[in-house]
Amino acid sequence: MAYAIIHLVFFISLFPLNALAQNNGTVAVGSIITASETSSPWLSPSQDFAFGFQPLKDKDLFLLSIWYNKIPEKTVVWYVNTIDPVPRGSKIELNSDFGLVLSDPQNQTLWNTEWILPDRVDHGFLNDTGNFILIGGSDNRRLWESFKLPADTLLPLQELEYGIDLISRQSETNFSRGRFYVRFQRDGNLVLTTKSVPTNVDDDAVYYQTKISDPLNSGYRIILNSNGAISLLKTNNQEEVILGSLSTSLPTSENYLRATIDFDGVFTLYYHPKISTANSKWSALWSVPDNICLSITGDKGSGACGFNSICNITNQRPNCECPEGYTLLDPNNKYGSCIPNFTPSCAKVEQLELYDLLVLKDIDWPLSDYEQIYPSNESVCRQACLQDCFCAVAIFRSNSCWKKKLPLSNGRVDTTLNAKAFIKYRKSAAP
Repeated sequence: MAYAIIHLVFFISLFPLNALAQNNGTVAVGSIITASETSSPWLSPSQDFAFGFQPLKDKDLFLLSIWYNKIPEKTVVWYVNTIDPVPRGSKIELNSDFGLVLSDPQNQTLWNTEWILPDRVDHGFLNDTGNFILIGGSDNRRLWESFKLPADTLLPLQELEYGIDLISRQSETNFSRGRFYVRFQRDGNLVLTTKSVPTNVDDDAVYYQTKISDPLNSGYRIILNSNGAISLLKTNNQEEVILGSLSTSLPTSENYLRATIDFDGVFTLYYHPKISTANSKWSALWSVPDNICLSITGDKGSGACGFNSICNITNQRPNCECPEGYTLLDPNNKYGSCIPNFTPSCAKVEQLELYDLLVLKDIDWPLSDYEQIYPSNESVCRQACLQDCFCAVAIFRSNSCWKKKLPLSNGRVDTTLNAKAFIKYRKSAAP
């Protein structure tokens, strides 16, 4: 009998602590997940959501995150956007004093929840709404929850309070902080705005905002409803839909939902069938703004795309392209800035001999002009730019000529302009 007990204890010890620690979404103090492709995440009771490490394209880097677990995409819905992906062998541990503790392979702490914990942690719980909760204290109350620290996504029943932003990632695969923010203002409106990266200084480019019916009763938080509408929870305990519609027939019993500020700046409500087929994918129910290329126009910042780039809208998503004679500063980031294939200079005065102009229709870079010629015609506009060593582009429309200097910002295609853009290039670097 004693041998059987010893054998059983030895057999149990072969199991990783994580396999024994979780029961129906509950995570015991002392549970650990190590960053590797074979590590087992903590699961919600339905197993719809998982908490753990997602491998990135760089196979030696992992993202601490929560994701939709039952679909092939394993779509990430939460991560800590103030820390970088971690190397293989890093670990996340649930600690009674510090809560969640993320450490590198050398056991150096990279992030933890200790600074906002009011009491000791008793256990963790990943529920079926995708919210990871730390529970503790003498009254077993919520000490911390991932819903209060969102990244770029709201899940159904998740609330966004004043002072907490959704922040886009830099690209589809780069989870560092991006340029686009969803912000809930004190007046009750939800706004989309841009910031400079990496300084995160406001660019003062609000490119979308909701309009509530009663600013005097503005409310104190917003919520993503289970049917895909975003509502303002008002101070009189009423709700006002500010995005989407409550009448939408999109049952959460059959679909996963998420509202995400994408890396390209478009705020989108996505849905995905819970029962996946070979053709199943995330589809958009609604998105704002309708045309981000035209919506962003700020005195600072580059606009929807990078500096000197041109934004064109396709199915409400921005496409960014460098004009001919320009190339991407970062070849791996087509949404980034463009640089000319020559070095503009005023050292030479023979502008007419060294340079020529590429003509494009319905292109503009608003707010980049430094001089206007009126009245003007096409010939005058062309010559004015060629003879001016500061002129990178001239825009001609409505009998006016606007000369623009580098870097050009807020570049966009706008078919309502009836304009011509004259883009200067050096003949030896002709497109």
